[in-house]
Amino acid sequence: MSKATNLAHMHSQMNTKYRKKLPGTNLEYFDAREAVNAIEPGAYDKLSYTARLFAENLVRKAEPENLKDYLSQLIYNKRDLDFPWYPARVVCHDILGQTALVDLAGLRDAIAQKGGDPSKINPVVQTQLIVDHSLAVEHGGFEKDAFAKNRAIEDRRNDDRFHFINWTKEAFENVDVIPPGNGIMHQINLEKMSPVVHAKDGVAFPDTMVGTDSHTPHVDALGVLAIGVGGLEAESVMLGHPSYLRLPDIIGVELTGKPQPGITATDLVLYLTEFLRKEKVVSAHVEFYGEGVQHLTLGDRATISNMTPEYGATAAMFFIDQQTIDYLKLTGRTDENVKLVEVYAKEAGFWADSLSTAKYERVLKFDLSSVQRTMAGPSNPHKRVSTTDLAKNGIAGAWTEEAGKMPDGAVIIAAITSCTNTSNPRNVISAALLARNANAKGLVRRPWVKSSLAPGSKVVQTYLEEAKLLPELEKLGFGIVAFACTTCNGMSGALDPKIQQEIIDRDLYATAVLSGNRNFDGRIHPYAKQAFLASPALVVAYAIAGTVRVDIEKDPIGKDQQGNPVYLKDIWPSDAEIDKIVTESVKPEQFRAVYDPMFARGAASTKKISPLYDWRAQSTYIRRPPYWDTEGVGALAANPRTLKNMRPLAILPDNITTDHLSPSNAILRSSAAGEYLEKMGLPEEDFNSYATHRGDHLTAMRATFANPQLLNEMCLDDKGQVKKGSLARVEPEGKAMRMWEAIETYLGRKQPLIIVAGADYGQGSSRDWAAKGVRLAGVEVIAAEGFERIHRTNLVGMGVLPLEFKPGTTRKTLNLDGTEIYSVEGKITPRADLILVIERKSGEIVKVPMTCRLDTAADVSVYEAGGILQRFANDFFASEK
Repeated sequence: MSKATNLAHMHSQMNTKYRKKLPGTNLEYFDAREAVNAIEPGAYDKLSYTARLFAENLVRKAEPENLKDYLSQLIYNKRDLDFPWYPARVVCHDILGQTALVDLAGLRDAIAQKGGDPSKINPVVQTQLIVDHSLAVEHGGFEKDAFAKNRAIEDRRNDDRFHFINWTKEAFENVDVIPPGNGIMHQINLEKMSPVVHAKDGVAFPDTMVGTDSHTPHVDALGVLAIGVGGLEAESVMLGHPSYLRLPDIIGVELTGKPQPGITATDLVLYLTEFLRKEKVVSAHVEFYGEGVQHLTLGDRATISNMTPEYGATAAMFFIDQQTIDYLKLTGRTDENVKLVEVYAKEAGFWADSLSTAKYERVLKFDLSSVQRTMAGPSNPHKRVSTTDLAKNGIAGAWTEEAGKMPDGAVIIAAITSCTNTSNPRNVISAALLARNANAKGLVRRPWVKSSLAPGSKVVQTYLEEAKLLPELEKLGFGIVAFACTTCNGMSGALDPKIQQEIIDRDLYATAVLSGNRNFDGRIHPYAKQAFLASPALVVAYAIAGTVRVDIEKDPIGKDQQGNPVYLKDIWPSDAEIDKIVTESVKPEQFRAVYDPMFARGAASTKKISPLYDWRAQSTYIRRPPYWDTEGVGALAANPRTLKNMRPLAILPDNITTDHLSPSNAILRSSAAGEYLEKMGLPEEDFNSYATHRGDHLTAMRATFANPQLLNEMCLDDKGQVKKGSLARVEPEGKAMRMWEAIETYLGRKQPLIIVAGADYGQGSSRDWAAKGVRLAGVEVIAAEGFERIHRTNLVGMGVLPLEFKPGTTRKTLNLDGTEIYSVEGKITPRADLILVIERKSGEIVKVPMTCRLDTAADVSVYEAGGILQRFANDFFASEK
């Protein structure tokens, strides 16, 4: 590996004195226990699971002269030194993975233009890209051949994107691509890709990874430290840079009790999501242990780990135990791999029994037996409501049904989707059994409900067929429409035009119910005003009921063949039957049959591939990125950052999500992006989603703040209330207009911008365009009460300065109205105190102390370079000298 190939300085020396023989194998391993105990005798036994993983990584990868200082951070719970972490893998879905590779292809162009060798720009860490975020459910599960029809549309719409992705797997080293139609990255990772323990170059070591999706911690259920990052951070890891970390808060969550009969993993995780949000575990690593863990299947654990970003944590770890081993066997892993995991975990201190002495600075307790059947919503995954309390919470209520009309609260979308639930066979089987029982009583799906089943794995189809239950789901309209991330990601497809028109004409309160992990405003479908998360079985029940106004536990959801009312309890399957069918129908050979051919490597291509991509000039999907151009696009090279005389683009409330910042759902013709695509000659039926166009900055820029549910507090109606929509107010004129027109206006003036916001800014999906879009718009600073971890990192990666208000200070206490001019004073260092200088329209000057949320020296270095993309080019040429 040349120095130029690896842009980061990867230390080649190893701490060889800690390299030992792994008993019962022909491998060696690095003994972190000995290294830790050499500093503080007996300290290793007190370390958490996460700290042990970090310790192993440091002993194996860090420079010897700094090892003691790094390990001391873990031993003494110190947080005054950054330490490096080298993940073993990078896993990407096609949206952010493609965007990251577009950036690397653009970097190759920039290197070539300056006389460098572009072929030296490659990922040096194993990078796996799964095409799973591109399919929209245009054909519902009640249509014949829906899967084939949807896949054909996906291929047609995404031809430019797939052409580029196919080029990357030939042009770049260390890039593997799983083509569309094969499943969701997290579920494939859980069922196949993660070995849990690697054996490479004669050394055994734990699997660790970053992934370009906030639900990457799904695989934490296997004891694998997996963290969701934005595309920018993933690019850095791909190219060999370590992630520099401060020791995170590591919180123990002791699980007690046993789930009650009839309670699904979805119910458990929605309770835990609410509980952990209230306990403020944001950015922490949580570790689940206790006797309650033994009552959770690996699928249950994966459901809990998958929802990590919904409760705000960074990771959600379960320890390696016999359940882990049994799951690896069930999913068809090799005997050698399974044996290695057990031997290594027991020897190196990662087996559950050895964690009984672990100490945590903070411990939470949660009783699994307290969980009732539940849903979450509307609009937030942590807003839990028990199904027995729907009426009390104003969700269920009196409603009437008129012939030929949709009712109030109509469920227009009912989707069994997302890796959260379809990686759990118990959840899928329970839905299928409920469908069977409903069919036996003559119940039907309501005609306005667009229903679908989109499993995260092809194995789901296999075991449903084995159990003879797939036809039961199909009969109720839940045929398989995709093996992909669909409705949960806003790819729910078009509604029947008549249904859509009725919603518009009657201003109907229409809803969605899905077994996903996200239900933010405007995410699921533009005409679903709110959305609820529920177990797959409840999704089927709501498709039968047809409205969320039904009190699902008390009211009949339909009538049988004799006209008698049928209640949920009449068709809910028993735990015993669910477990029996799972045991009989889910088999290792099914996983091997699906995954062996999927991961089989063919002969290497002999075709010579150019290291430079031939960009398609008219593409609205893939365009050479502008980040290294001397002229720049938007606010990059044309507007060097000054942090002076900034105008506010928006003043925003709490809980602004990356869906507000850069929506992922369908593009409407009336939107700025829709108008642009029409101008480019794209037919409306092929506008596709915002997400799929993120490889083209000219389209993606127009998605910035394009969410119709946005509340910009600078934009008020005649009554002084905040208007909802993609709106802004240009100053000093005080003229309200669409957000994109405001951005264009400010770009024309070369006006630097700031965004002021409340708490939890940037929560939600790990979306790098939520940071790229604001930077290209000219935003230099985000001043907020708090940031979600991934988005804060992405802002830094784009050269945007995140500033945090001190406790007690907010946009409201400062009485900001958007007419102000802002500047920043002070020396930028990690976590420095800076001053936000606010000049009011009256001429009054207010100086507000702020915390600089460049948290590490590495953050400052990236920020000073203008962002991580510019840093890459600088590093390359420095290494070539």
